[in-house]
Amino acid sequence: MDTKKIILAASGASGTIYAVKLAQHLRTLDNIELHLIISNAALKVMELETDFKPEDLTGCADFVYPQENIAAPPASGSWQHAGMIICPCSMATLAAVAQGLGNNLIHRAADVCLKERRKLILVTRETPLNLIHIRNMETATLAGATIMPASPGFYHAPKSIDDMAAHMAGRVLEQMQIPHNLYRAWGEESKR
Repeated sequence: MDTKKIILAASGASGTIYAVKLAQHLRTLDNIELHLIISNAALKVMELETDFKPEDLTGCADFVYPQENIAAPPASGSWQHAGMIICPCSMATLAAVAQGLGNNLIHRAADVCLKERRKLILVTRETPLNLIHIRNMETATLAGATIMPASPGFYHAPKSIDDMAAHMAGRVLEQMQIPHNLYRAWGEESKR
C-alpha cells in the first residue's frame, strides 16, 4: 500500500480540538505520513480553550514544522503529497489563502496546493460571517479549495464535545478519501 503524505495545518482560530482529533486518527493509519504545520496562535488558542498540550498534536505527526519555516518541503510544488487540511482555519488565514499571500508556511503550502491543483480543505471557524469572509470563501473556492465550516451534525446523536469533534474530523477525512470510524454515518444502524 502506498504511503499518502497529508499536510495538516492548525491556525489560530477556535477549534484546535478538531486538529487534535484529525491528527489522532491519522496517526492510527499505517499508510499516512502526517506533516504538521502549527502556528503560534494555534498553540495559544489550544492553551486557552482545551486541556490539550502541544505534544497531543505534535506527537501524532511524522514531521512538524513551525509556521516560520518557509523552506520546509510543503512550501515547494515539486514536493508531492495527497493534500492539505487547514484546521481550524482562521479568517486571517482564509484571507491570506484567498489573496495568494505567502508570508508563512501555512499560507505558502496552501498556495502551492492551489497552483498544483492538489486537494486543499479549509475548516473555517467563525460566526457570524461578514461579507469579506464570504467573499474570501468564494475566492478560495473558485481557486480550487473546499470550504468546510466547523459545523458538526447531530444525526449521529453526539453525547460529548469529543463526539462532535469526531464527527467534523470524520467529514474532513471523507473529503480526503481517508477511511475512518469516527462517527455513525447517515443510514447506518443506530448504535444507541
